[in-house]
Amino acid sequence: MINKKVGNVQEALHDIKDGQTIMLGGFGLCGIPENSIAELVKKDVKELTCISNNAGVDDFGLGLLLQKHQIKKMISSYVGENAEFERQMLSGELDVELTPQGTLAEKCRAAQAGIPAFFTPAGYGTEVAEGKEVREFNGKMHVMELAYKADFSIVKAWKGDEAGNLIFKGTARNFNSCMAGAAKITIAEVEELVPAGTLDPNQIHIPGIMVQRIFQGEKFEKRIEQRTTRKREE
Repeated sequence: MINKKVGNVQEALHDIKDGQTIMLGGFGLCGIPENSIAELVKKDVKELTCISNNAGVDDFGLGLLLQKHQIKKMISSYVGENAEFERQMLSGELDVELTPQGTLAEKCRAAQAGIPAFFTPAGYGTEVAEGKEVREFNGKMHVMELAYKADFSIVKAWKGDEAGNLIFKGTARNFNSCMAGAAKITIAEVEELVPAGTLDPNQIHIPGIMVQRIFQGEKFEKRIEQRTTRKREE
């Protein structure tokens, strides 16, 4: 069995260079590859194109890369929690491609499946459809969307084995599962890394064939994006 395990985050990300396109999994701050993002900040790679549902917050997640102006272009769906993102976008410092959330997920999944393009009704009649092929199916207009092309996909899983098989947990499964295998190289950081054969095959979400490198993260802050509480009853 092929062993995909690497020793640490530095080894996993050693060949990421300036100007490359990187997918990053997670939903809000849930399930983001925290260790890998911190390493990208340390590596000081520049001119990155990042594909991610969210752009983090000002001092966490992809917001750390935005602070150092390491991202040239951001392809995402929701960016409402990041003031620095807003500032860079409005000032023209950051190229932004806003994409409907379902379309973003499907563009990742299409790349994962080797499908070059697909048609979707989402975005028809809006700026999203400008310059794209439009066709009618069953009396409804659809926009042609191209699958993403990325150099690296960096995902975060709850548990993985040395063969690269992955199990996600709860909301952290969002975007991580469709980004795994959707780039030339997929890197997985996991909370728990176990020997191959340890995981129940019936519980595996992503098979190891989709993953080229896997490592165990040192720590995960798992910050909550918006904490909402109510007063306890007296």
